[in-house]
Amino acid sequence: MRLVCLSDTHNFHHDVIIPEGDILIHAGDCTDGGTRNETENFLRWFSSQPHKFKILVPGNHDFYFEKPKLLEKVPSNINLLINEGLVIDGINFWGSPVTPGMENWAFNKERGSQIKQFWDLIPLETDILITHTPPQGILDEISSGLKLGCEELEQTLKVVKPKLHFFGHIHHAAGSTKRLNTKFFNLSILDERHRIMHSPLILDL
Repeated sequence: MRLVCLSDTHNFHHDVIIPEGDILIHAGDCTDGGTRNETENFLRWFSSQPHKFKILVPGNHDFYFEKPKLLEKVPSNINLLINEGLVIDGINFWGSPVTPGMENWAFNKERGSQIKQFWDLIPLETDILITHTPPQGILDEISSGLKLGCEELEQTLKVVKPKLHFFGHIHHAAGSTKRLNTKFFNLSILDERHRIMHSPLILDL
């Protein structure tokens, strides 16, 4: 099974070359302003991709996915994961869009107990975790050196130990690393100046 994974396209999805595969995963910030037009444009494009399965986890720019009425308009061939799971060929996926913060961004939750309640929902049997935010200290460093990942998510990962963890959010930290038995991937396509700097990840299971 081939996974094709990307994140943080911010309306540049039409300019990204998407490889062939079985499952197409987008880990958030598919839009920039989160408007209806941006969202519908992305959904048409994402829905038209030939991959058998398509998984979308929104990000902090994707405001329109907070509107319940929009969820009824998501094409049926897109699996939108907002704090929920999906099983494909015996592989357990879980997706969450929440990001730490107290500003007026989409899916923002205050650090501490407020955001922890969402990480507590992640099942222990999760094989592939898709979040928009990185965990604290893992591919979460911005150009100034500040680490913006989620401490509560990092603590949760000591209990829930997925084989793969996909995320984005921090453009500067795109790349991969491995800690214990989990492989981590920051899938950001754009750099901090919103230039396309990376290609989608191709991963064969």
